[in-house]
Amino acid sequence: MSAASRGCTNGTSLPMCSEESSGPLAVIIIPCLLALSTALVVLLILCSLHKSKQRRQSVSAHFTNGQQSVSLSFASTCTPKVQAALLPWEIPEECSLQGLEFWQTGHFGPICKGLLKKRNGASSAVVVKSLRDGLNQSKAMEFMDWIIFNATVCKHENVVRMFYCQTERLPRCLVLEAYSPGNLLHFLWTLRNRDSNCADPSLNFSERSVFLVAKQIAAGLDYLMSEHRLVHGDVAARNILIGPGLSARVSGLGVAFEGRRLDSAIGQRAAEVPLKWQAPERIMMQLSIDRSDVWSFGIVLYELITLGSPPYPELEPLSVLPKLQGSYRMKRPNNCGGSLYDLMKYCWMWSFKDRPPFSAIIKLLESSLPRVATEEICVPEVIDISEYNRNAGLP
Repeated sequence: MSAASRGCTNGTSLPMCSEESSGPLAVIIIPCLLALSTALVVLLILCSLHKSKQRRQSVSAHFTNGQQSVSLSFASTCTPKVQAALLPWEIPEECSLQGLEFWQTGHFGPICKGLLKKRNGASSAVVVKSLRDGLNQSKAMEFMDWIIFNATVCKHENVVRMFYCQTERLPRCLVLEAYSPGNLLHFLWTLRNRDSNCADPSLNFSERSVFLVAKQIAAGLDYLMSEHRLVHGDVAARNILIGPGLSARVSGLGVAFEGRRLDSAIGQRAAEVPLKWQAPERIMMQLSIDRSDVWSFGIVLYELITLGSPPYPELEPLSVLPKLQGSYRMKRPNNCGGSLYDLMKYCWMWSFKDRPPFSAIIKLLESSLPRVATEEICVPEVIDISEYNRNAGLP
């Protein structure tokens, strides 16, 4: 028996092992390689599934075993002042977190989805952001600041809602309301090319819907600035939550939190904001003010009326600023009425001093609402996510 034949015989999973050894060498080798490639792909899939299972088990253990012990590194993170501030927010004894499943990795650690259940049987869908094991003292203190920040800021109907926190035992975590359907950008994508026979007849997303959602976003951003002097810093459809009845809440407050802690909106997370959503002064001078959020809000208006198209679809991210310096602005999209496009251009005034504050934007949206179209917006093109990310300049 030849070496090639013996090698084939040893690979019991290969389909071509019964071929005559006297045939051309390629007849044996090529099918063997194909079979090995297939086996390798299957093995990689199985490994991926196994790692996913281990990660879910790790998350589960993170929230169960960790409650029985407190590491010394946390001793100085919960100062009396911090404990006093967060005591009203601690998860009460009659509530428990159940059915937690890993969702994604956040800035501080795993983010899970699950249920907050009470003894009376009532339950609420929640998002749980927890602190990763093994982080240093500085990061642990930053996470405690993050919880206090949410407890202070999340007190408006159009801002993501904080339910509870867990700081008196491990794992340290922040419990936020889970809004459904959730991410506004993904929701807009689901509206594209819908089958009218299967679509929810009560959901007719029109230009009027754009105005209603935009008004809520503006109200949330106006609250952050007027009540807390907070620049959001990353205003985009991907950072807005959409809920029942097209209710909207501003989320994605990481850049705002970092700006508050450093007394500046310059930082790692601020630098990660995609260029196509940034105001010119933000790109050129790293100056981030409330009117910079207004520019980004104008981009959100474009996202809403186009059902989630990337801004400046004809431009590469790095070419946006030179075009803006030459007075270039995005053209009026399909389905976009004159009053909505005028508001977009108002938000995109080159000088931030010429842009309207959010309080004025809310009034403009209210005054124009009776005159906007009520026909359902139709965008037949389906989004290719990888192409979208490339065009939008997202990771």
